[in-house]
Amino acid sequence: MSRTAAILLAAGSGRRMQGAVADKVLAPLAGRPVFAHTAAAFMASGVADFYAVVYRDQRQMLELAATAPTPSVLVRGGRERQDSVMNALAALPDDIAFVFIHDCARPLIRPEELKELHRIVRRQRAVVLAHRVTDTIKEKTTRLRTLDRSRLWAMETPQVFARDLIIRGYARAEARGLRVTDDAAAVELLGTPIVLLENFHPNPKLTTPADLAYVEFLLRSRAAT
Repeated sequence: MSRTAAILLAAGSGRRMQGAVADKVLAPLAGRPVFAHTAAAFMASGVADFYAVVYRDQRQMLELAATAPTPSVLVRGGRERQDSVMNALAALPDDIAFVFIHDCARPLIRPEELKELHRIVRRQRAVVLAHRVTDTIKEKTTRLRTLDRSRLWAMETPQVFARDLIIRGYARAEARGLRVTDDAAAVELLGTPIVLLENFHPNPKLTTPADLAYVEFLLRSRAAT
């Protein structure tokens, strides 16, 4: 029987937090560290048989280990996000067939969404959580051009793939010297169709200091329902 792993990315530098917190994935929100919210959602969903937790430095590793799901391996992050993902992929057991890749700075992921992503990836081999763009988006080159927002989606995580697909996608990106901003971009290089699972719930990423209060509000509001 094929098994599934979850790569939990926690090694980001958090430069855009401007020192508001020492480490955004360890910042306490709604009573526990951001990372613990993510770990709890994955464990409640039961989608993963194995975890690879990607850390930035020794101090962070020790704190992440305290709330890491089990069974797990702790993996040192790389210079760029895609380097961290490739390090984690290389650390997975041989019998892993499907891989969730999730930014731990998105602590609002829900167990029911994880279950649905898992169901889809076993049939379609590539699926990404996403939401429709509601703002008017313009492209600026020598002049402005309005894009058709009915065709635009904002990517979130988790992004979930058959293991062989994501490994081949990143190998191709590496061979071409490309730096991709999300995992789906690597799989796109293979010409493989990717399913978009629409997310109807807020799943923001902690990026700037203003996000801390907003995400804490969302976490507390959800706990109260």
